[in-house]
Amino acid sequence: MSTCSESMIRERRHRGKIGFAWKRRTVFNGPTRFVTVRFLFMALALFAWRGAWAEEGPEVRRPTPEQLAFFLKLHPEADADRDGTLTMREAVAYRRKLLSERASASVGGVAVPTRADAKYGPYPQNTLDFWAAPSNAPAPLVVFVHGGGFTGGDKAKVNPQAVARCRERGAAFASINYRFLPDAPVQDILRDVARAIQFLRCHAAEYGIDPARIACCGDSAGAGTSLWLATHDDLADPDSPDPVLRQSSRIAAAACVNTQATYDLTQWDRIVGPYRAEWKSEPDEDIHFYHFVDRNDLTSESSKRVLADCDMLRWISKDDPPIFLFCSMPDADPVQRGQYVHHPRHSKAVKARCDEAGVPCEYKQGGKGDGDGAALWFLLQRLQTKRFPD
Repeated sequence: MSTCSESMIRERRHRGKIGFAWKRRTVFNGPTRFVTVRFLFMALALFAWRGAWAEEGPEVRRPTPEQLAFFLKLHPEADADRDGTLTMREAVAYRRKLLSERASASVGGVAVPTRADAKYGPYPQNTLDFWAAPSNAPAPLVVFVHGGGFTGGDKAKVNPQAVARCRERGAAFASINYRFLPDAPVQDILRDVARAIQFLRCHAAEYGIDPARIACCGDSAGAGTSLWLATHDDLADPDSPDPVLRQSSRIAAAACVNTQATYDLTQWDRIVGPYRAEWKSEPDEDIHFYHFVDRNDLTSESSKRVLADCDMLRWISKDDPPIFLFCSMPDADPVQRGQYVHHPRHSKAVKARCDEAGVPCEYKQGGKGDGDGAALWFLLQRLQTKRFPD
């Protein structure tokens, strides 16, 4: 399908933000969860006993079975004996583990990449960091796509415990950079990320990864990009002189936290509701998203092809990989920009379309910061990882 190329006339260079807000800094929560510091202590407040956590006595205020069940739903790894019931002792042990890992993360930081700033494309921003799996066998790969509204962010923002947990489960990890809106339209930015997947697949033997087990995750713009990769038809060009572009762009799974349903912005009013004028960073931020010249471009045939190419809802089909969706925003009419662009209605629209097409899709709603760990755990399960060494 043809799209607006990078040679397209760009009469106005701008720095208008389409507005996919960054989440607060997070800390790792066990093998599979990330939670904000605030949410961690809100969730653990239900275990606020007096005295030692492991002690029991008449003065201890124990959580109710309902509270334990709720905590287990958020943190299934806390169930040490896997009997489906969370005991107080298991909750105590899990809390201690959380606090220990939180302390380690605050001291240690991210491990040094096996390959830092590897160039995957022709542009200065086309770089990635790669952490090899501790295995001689071809390993599955989790690729992190950072958020930032396609106007900011960096691959260095990866959570160190995400890298550590993937490697503990025998998976490799990569974090990528890509161009931003002032330098490229969204349709080309999406292809930057697709090229990163193709590059990693092209160098699978060199990097020690299994080309059939590559998955993507991210939040906000990174979530939408991961969803686009999961749903878009394969971009491989077998006749390309570039060996990277001859590779498949398809992925094995996608995990999307606070995603957008589509990057055809003309559909957002229908999906979420009216977008208020005061939320715009500039009057024409929607047309600048695609580097269109003026508003008439939204109705031209060539521009309609661009909108269709950026429409994940349109691309969803039965052959797509499993998709995980998590939203931390309130399910009510949005009252500010951040709520609008990350609204649960985006995820629900994707879920409904996946159900209609027969695509495996999980949707969860929860507290801020809890989605990243759930997303990672989803991918590790779909990639069939196991603790390494076993």
